[in-house]
Amino acid sequence: MKNVGGVPHEDREELATRERSTRNRVARSILDHGPSTVADLAKRLGLTQAAVRRHLDALVSENTIEAREQRVYGARTRGRPARVFALTDSGRDAFDQSYDTLAADALAWIARCAGGGAAGEAAVAAFARARVEAQAEKYRGAVEAAVPETRAQALARALTADGYAATARSAPSPQAGEQLCQHHCPVAHVAEQYPQLCEAETEVFSELLGTHVQRLATIAHGDGVCTTFIPRGGGAPRGTKTTTTASSSTSGRNPA
Repeated sequence: MKNVGGVPHEDREELATRERSTRNRVARSILDHGPSTVADLAKRLGLTQAAVRRHLDALVSENTIEAREQRVYGARTRGRPARVFALTDSGRDAFDQSYDTLAADALAWIARCAGGGAAGEAAVAAFARARVEAQAEKYRGAVEAAVPETRAQALARALTADGYAATARSAPSPQAGEQLCQHHCPVAHVAEQYPQLCEAETEVFSELLGTHVQRLATIAHGDGVCTTFIPRGGGAPRGTKTTTTASSSTSGRNPA
């Protein structure tokens, strides 16, 4: 097992997933309770203030939250107002579950209007493909500007800027290829019902990277991280299907 800095890759991935989970708890606490101080968050979440500050710094860098001075009503006391942290518009959108319901209802409507059954599934797949292709246009320039050996890292950085908290690293067998890991998925709840979203994303990754890829795991189907295998030098690993989603063979389609 290859170590980096004395920490096995698997342990680093597990640590990154725990960090993302705690970071989401911090953001969720701000959503539920409104603008909060470091002390407020530490008390509510059972964390040290130092740990809270570390997660807040990361959330600020992701444009999920922003720091501002606490509003004071009535007579002000001496000293500067306490600094509080509030969700940005993009941070709030990521947690607005009503969008999940709206998206699922819209996809169900598309499937019904297409006639249901296989035709309905095809219509949802076409929508998913169009959506991901439009999203991928934001990534294309950065990926194509990178040399082939660093395109996975370039895609990971582009995905991270879009809220997916992505990383790219060597696969357990480095000679075989790399793994693109997304530690957050804004559409995970909808993708549980409509795996076409995951499948379309995998296909677009393949086109962006110029090689066949294989989806190994998805958050939408209970895995901690969305993981995509990218073979080195083009071509898929022997004995595997290309541009497939692990969940597509195990979960049924949503009935129209």
